[in-house]
Amino acid sequence: MSRATREAYRDSLLSLLDRNPALMCLDSDTGLFSADHAAAAGEQYLNLGIAEHNLMGIAAGMAACGRMPFVNTMAAFATSRALEPIKIDIAYNRLPVRIMATHGGLAAGHLGPTHQALEDLAVMRTLPGMTVVVPADAAATEAFVEQSLDLPGPLYVRLGRKPSPALPETAPPPVIGRAQTLRRGDDVVLACCGPYPVLACLEAADTLAGLGVEATVLNLHTLRPFDTAALVAAAGPARLVVTLEEHWRGGGLGGAVAEALAEEAPTRVLRLGVPDRFVDEVGNQEHLVAHYGLTAERLVRTVRTALDTRAVGPTALAGTAP
Repeated sequence: MSRATREAYRDSLLSLLDRNPALMCLDSDTGLFSADHAAAAGEQYLNLGIAEHNLMGIAAGMAACGRMPFVNTMAAFATSRALEPIKIDIAYNRLPVRIMATHGGLAAGHLGPTHQALEDLAVMRTLPGMTVVVPADAAATEAFVEQSLDLPGPLYVRLGRKPSPALPETAPPPVIGRAQTLRRGDDVVLACCGPYPVLACLEAADTLAGLGVEATVLNLHTLRPFDTAALVAAAGPARLVVTLEEHWRGGGLGGAVAEALAEEAPTRVLRLGVPDRFVDEVGNQEHLVAHYGLTAERLVRTVRTALDTRAVGPTALAGTAP
């Protein structure tokens, strides 16, 4: 069943507020919490309006006084407009603030580059002590909200806007800091995070299997702390690792995968993501995901081309993703 990750977060938090008086919900007039939701949360809900700097500063003050604030804002605003207080007030002091960032990636595609968040994972995973997770579906979101109660330090969670399909029921339970292996194969590793990329990798793996190429699908939902051990184990027998993410190609999941493998187990890595330019196409998330090739079809084409090219000789290793 399709369900929005941001709505799964909201409903999970509301159920937790009543059981834990230390929790707070700080909103920035996102519209996610209706008047009825706010009334149900009572004094544990505070709408600070469109003032992201103040939002993060107040969250830091509450956390320093023993509360655990969940902060609602859009990903583009959290990681650009409010980055300074996140860095100095929250991360520097290792405070337990949960930054719940909606409209991640291309989810705000219809609002243009000002509201799209294609740099957020690169920005947040560089901050010392910041845990960074990208739920692939509503069930993972619920699990991460619950797990965050015992997590030290700050947390950044990238959420979507519209409903997205659930992962297969056979998927192992999602755990912060631990990669989810959704399929196993020794020929290639498809590494991904986020709803659309994960579903695309699963579809591509099915197609590749019919072509005689067996793929491991690794949902690396936690970009920090990064599960290097799981990645290295999956990449060991593979001829190729391909990453897919709803993010600019630089600095996000592809960067994390390439960094980890360069240090621990050098492997050929091809990174698929949004090209290195501001989005110049108007459309909703589904349209933009397809427009920029974040699809199963492109994954299959990339893997087939790369494996065929690799057989030609070592000079092919200098190439980039098709």
